[in-house]
Amino acid sequence: MNETQPAPVTAAQAGATAMDHLTELMPKPILGATSTEPTEAGWLVEVEVVEDRRIPSSADMLALYEVEIDPDGNLLAYRRTRRYARGSADIGGRGMR
Repeated sequence: MNETQPAPVTAAQAGATAMDHLTELMPKPILGATSTEPTEAGWLVEVEVVEDRRIPSSADMLALYEVEIDPDGNLLAYRRTRRYARGSADIGGRGMR
């Protein structure tokens, strides 16, 4: 018999999966995936999160989280890598190098 291999996870699917995992782990608004990068272990996804809402919203505190998922979409690890004010000129994430 010929076993069918699951289709590889795309970058878009990896980003959506990483955001879903963070939504389950923390009650904070997720703004979106800012980068996706394939790794030997699966995917490394950077996700932007609203850490602290303020008035006006331009004073909100945002954060970047790195989320590692395996090829099947299972969460391996996550960590906050940066915290900054909304509208900062240079947040310095992976995509800003």
